[in-house]
Amino acid sequence: MKDDKKKKAAVEQEVQEEQPAVEEKTAEQKEEQQPAPQEEKKLTPQEELAALQEKYVYLQAEYQNYRKRMVKELADARRYAIEDTVQPFFAVYDFLSMAETAAAQSDNIEAIRQGLMMIIAQYRKAFEELSLTPFDAKGVQFDPMLHDAVAHESSTEIPEGIVSKQWNCGFKLGDKVLRPARVVVSSGAPKEEDKKEE
Repeated sequence: MKDDKKKKAAVEQEVQEEQPAVEEKTAEQKEEQQPAPQEEKKLTPQEELAALQEKYVYLQAEYQNYRKRMVKELADARRYAIEDTVQPFFAVYDFLSMAETAAAQSDNIEAIRQGLMMIIAQYRKAFEELSLTPFDAKGVQFDPMLHDAVAHESSTEIPEGIVSKQWNCGFKLGDKVLRPARVVVSSGAPKEEDKKEE
């Protein structure tokens, strides 16, 4: 037992003696690994010009790669936008095809009318999915930001400046008008001069 204790003590003493030597070696190794500070080398004007030309060529290549990447990304974005836009209209196309077939095979006007109503409902659903909002203009004050006046007509019943007829409804995407409503605007009651001409 005493021999074992003596052996352990001797081993521990040897380890403690070796440890500072190991630490000294690692410090020396670190110093060797660190590069010595280099003195700044002065470049000749020709060397500076060559270095700048090399940077210029590199930047040109980077810019060309960037342009190609942007063109590709823009083309991809357009393609994905078209894909997303046409998706809701596939069902509309299917309904139109079925209506065409039914109209060719049947004289039942009521069935054809119901089919057309289903198609219009499907169109409205497709517009809704795309956040498109149709708006009607009949009976409202003419607004050049929302309406496209295709004609004026006199009316004893409808005041001047009010939309009397609508040829096409308008469409909005959020607050932006995509298509103004095409309308006929009332010019009010016929004037005395107009009556004399008649």
